[in-house]
Amino acid sequence: MLLLGLTGSIATGKSTVSRLLSSAPYNLPIIDADVLARKVVEPGTPGYHAMVSYFQPTTPDLLRPDGTLDRAVLGRRVFGNSPERVRDRKVLNGIIHPLVRRATYKAILRAWIAGHWAVVLDVPLLFEAGMEVICGGVILVGVDEETQMRRLLARDAAAGLTEEDARRRIKSQWDWREKAELARFVFGKNAWIVDNSGSLEDLKREVDAIIKEAGKGRMGFWRWVWGNPPVALLCGAAVVVRNWWRRRQWNRRRKMEEAVKAKL
Repeated sequence: MLLLGLTGSIATGKSTVSRLLSSAPYNLPIIDADVLARKVVEPGTPGYHAMVSYFQPTTPDLLRPDGTLDRAVLGRRVFGNSPERVRDRKVLNGIIHPLVRRATYKAILRAWIAGHWAVVLDVPLLFEAGMEVICGGVILVGVDEETQMRRLLARDAAAGLTEEDARRRIKSQWDWREKAELARFVFGKNAWIVDNSGSLEDLKREVDAIIKEAGKGRMGFWRWVWGNPPVALLCGAAVVVRNWWRRRQWNRRRKMEEAVKAKL
């Protein structure tokens, strides 16, 4: 089974690609990290108690009247590049990421048992969380900066998002072009970069071409060979080791480049 990572920066159109992949003619199962992230911090869960324990003492309006977390308030607390916001974002990720990983692995196992040839891991922070190591390929969705800002403001207008808030959220994430470089380095030809600055029809054509390419050699007889538990475990382990090693090489190269820049 192919684990196909789907990622992109905020308001680049990743959710639209996810809907296309989950619909006919593809009908691929989607493991949505955002949905899982909400579930692991629902009232009464360990994640919820950890979030309230750390954030509520300094964020009195963190909880809604019904006791659930107010994500807009939490976003204002963690998005930004100041030392305090960077620290709080690390704490937030440290709480949520392990819980989401655990839930993701369970969902992957269910999809494999069901006999799907591929499952889509819809993870906005795929590379930031290090979850790309378990993927056999990645679809990265990006747009130009002007389009990204316009779509983000339009999407979250009802929540009272200001232009300053939008800019801070965008700057808090990796630029999608940097993610594209990393994706190509780790996955080679299995890194599909989608420019979603055009029309919906353009996007549909790109998605169709990607799935046709990704499905080569994974249908028919080979689908059941890959479904054999020993074969699946061996192949999966090989993919994880390969991706981990390439990501490690990437990190080393980036550190060297940063060291050189610092000396100039």
